[in-house]
Amino acid sequence: MVIFGGTGDLTHRKLIPALYNLKYEGILPDNFAVISVGRREKTTETYRNEIYESVKSFSRFKMDDEKWKELSERIYYHRQDFSDDDGYIRLNDFLNELDKKYNTNGNRVYYLAVAPESFETIVGKLHKHCMADNSNSWRRVVIEKPFGRDLKSAQFLNQKINEAFAEKDIYRIDHYLGKEMLQNIMVIRFANAFFEPIWNNRFIDNIQISSSEMVGVENRGGYYEKAGALRDMVQNHMLQLLTLTAMEPPVNLETESIRDEKVKVLRSLQVLTPELVKKNVVRGQYGPGKIEGRGVPGYREEERVSPDSKTETFIALKTYVENFRWSGVPFYIRTGKRMPAKSTEIVIQFKPLPEILYFKEYGIMEPNLLVIKVQPQEGIFLQFNAKRPGTSNIIVPVQMDFCQNCHAGSNSPEAYERLLYDVMRGDSTLFTRWDEVEHSWRFVDNIAQVWNDENTEISKYESGKWGPKEADELLARDNRKWWNIGEVSFKNI
Repeated sequence: MVIFGGTGDLTHRKLIPALYNLKYEGILPDNFAVISVGRREKTTETYRNEIYESVKSFSRFKMDDEKWKELSERIYYHRQDFSDDDGYIRLNDFLNELDKKYNTNGNRVYYLAVAPESFETIVGKLHKHCMADNSNSWRRVVIEKPFGRDLKSAQFLNQKINEAFAEKDIYRIDHYLGKEMLQNIMVIRFANAFFEPIWNNRFIDNIQISSSEMVGVENRGGYYEKAGALRDMVQNHMLQLLTLTAMEPPVNLETESIRDEKVKVLRSLQVLTPELVKKNVVRGQYGPGKIEGRGVPGYREEERVSPDSKTETFIALKTYVENFRWSGVPFYIRTGKRMPAKSTEIVIQFKPLPEILYFKEYGIMEPNLLVIKVQPQEGIFLQFNAKRPGTSNIIVPVQMDFCQNCHAGSNSPEAYERLLYDVMRGDSTLFTRWDEVEHSWRFVDNIAQVWNDENTEISKYESGKWGPKEADELLARDNRKWWNIGEVSFKNI
């Protein structure tokens, strides 16, 4: 595995700890080595000492010095500039040496843990120096988001990468897809007889997909100014959640069958005209406020952020999947920073029963809800109505709550563990295919274009709140409300 960006935050916090965890569990191949490529001047010994501290801090397992010794002896540091041709010649020679030393047969994973502007440069150099050639072995490339800034740039980047790697060897990584409950969505739907028959517009009133963060942009102000919540979250994470929720049953569990159904959902998304964007899309930006009782600055006061920035840190939208299964069912998407809780959840709200029997006698009752909790808790939450114990006939909502990472001893794998393991095995099911990227950019570009053309204003919201009031009004127009599960856990019902 060759990690470009070996001194970066992603490598220290996620990639090396993930490799250690795979080693700890005995999953990492015996014939394996890592070269971390970076621009800074340091020795392999210095680098090993640095990542040792990272593994101690970020691994989900306690440090086992024997296992770490076995892994660290196979980790090397290589200094070079990403545009330096001589550096790639030296890197290739070193890789060939390690192939012989560890009997890796020339098989390589190139992980681009770098800024997006370096993707084209690195892939181009790998191609130029025949380091992407897989005629006698396999060579795969892993590319972090964002894949392009819009459809046009994504198409250009894809063309350049395809000059070096075949589509089957390109792994566009979205770490959300490595999360345990994301993989569980298909199991919940297709392995339970009481879910799939009612997973349609006859029984479902609306679906809400929310991802909230308590943190601000922190030290990513420069990147975020170019991306915003639309490109940073909606184009990849949120639309991936939507496709898994709305997809049809695949013909089998093979990679391409699953990906085909996800693409069909993206192709079925309602085309957002300028009128629909102005009506059904809300964008906001956090101002000063309090998070957990601590005062925090507004977005425009953050480091490397323009004082008159119109970059959105929050977006809420309403759309439809225009096919027979979902016709008429609104999908509400919401994501933002500096919100009251950190949570990612999918809420399926079922339609109310006819206003007879208990509904006629007791009036409005809370709806049945199925909540798929992605993070930080992982599990399923089902709300239904029952009689409160006692002599009075009082109907109250009750909950069945399964949480797979709440119990003592639970230690779910990190997303990057699963994804790195899949790359090594050549399983691309949890990675995005090019046509998925293409259709998601088409959807997002429609929104961005309207914002640019109309020069629309951006709504403000106080840090520590659930976004601007316009987001609540978006659902209130349909006589609905957001379910802020991560904040209240239904204790207010």
